[in-house]
Amino acid sequence: MGLRSLFKSGNDSSEGSRKEFNWIPLEEEDQLEKITKRSATVPQVIFKNSTTCGISGIVRRTFETQHASVEGKADMYLLHIQHQRQLSSEVSRLFGIRHESPQLLIIKNGKVVHHTSHGQISYTDLSDWV
Repeated sequence: MGLRSLFKSGNDSSEGSRKEFNWIPLEEEDQLEKITKRSATVPQVIFKNSTTCGISGIVRRTFETQHASVEGKADMYLLHIQHQRQLSSEVSRLFGIRHESPQLLIIKNGKVVHHTSHGQISYTDLSDWV
């Protein structure tokens, strides 16, 4: 019996029915130009995620659950910082925001209109921005 089964109620079917969040992988520097240009018409969201940090994983899953209804109203990018450290630094430089992880950036008209990190991400209501 694994830990997951210890904390799961007998009638909990959320794991099997949980909708997959459709992230766009942010893996290439040339995507940043597209994000900047497209932000003039469609809000752009970048979520910087640490694949080795449990807090980052929890915050990401919470974010996905809280904002499933906003999907399709913004382009949602996921940047795994361990695999794309240089790109993560370029995001920070380009938008003038200090790097943190996990971190959420909302971009409109080529500028970051909202950013936050760690547990504060859970208090962001994306519907206010998209």
